Amino acid sequence: MVERPERRVLTGADLKAFYKALANPVRRDILSYLGKHGEANSTSVAKALGESTGTTSYHLRKLADLDLIAEIEDRGDGRERWWKSLMKDIYTPPGLEMTDDEREAARKLGTLKMSHDLGLVARAYAGYDDAKGWNQIYRGGLTLTKEQIASFVEEYQALLWKYVTEPGHHPPGSRAVAVRLIVVPEEESIED
Repeated sequence: MVERPERRVLTGADLKAFYKALANPVRRDILSYLGKHGEANSTSVAKALGESTGTTSYHLRKLADLDLIAEIEDRGDGRERWWKSLMKDIYTPPGLEMTDDEREAARKLGTLKMSHDLGLVARAYAGYDDAKGWNQIYRGGLTLTKEQIASFVEEYQALLWKYVTEPGHHPPGSRAVAVRLIVVPEEESIED
């Protein structure tokens, strides 16, 4: 188990930078690669992704600017820099005040994430019978207050962090799995 890092709250300006960074598929692939392997240099990332080292070096620096990855200072020979994934608990609070362009960036980032998530759902259902227990699909509904929702989400996040492993240090036989939680009211309110 990994100790849960301090929560990083994204401001509206952060959301613009994150959208710009994560809209690029190479950067998303780099984050995924470092999340699985822990550490890498631009050469190994380039080879794995089928990109040039110049391209991966550029994108690695951009991800480091966002504090999503960090250079490993005591590794490398001056010519080849090594990078590691930074464990982050990133959060955008509801009701955050944003400018119109920040709100648009948040919407686009959410759309980008949901597009990926819809692909995961389709893949989970398509391979459900053949997955031998790897694919799990569960839907439920509750009637909760806003305070209960906040508590539920906090407990859910704590449960996830209970199972997080360090990048590159995953148990034998493990696989990366996608887990999503979406809490949204089905209706305006329930009258007593």
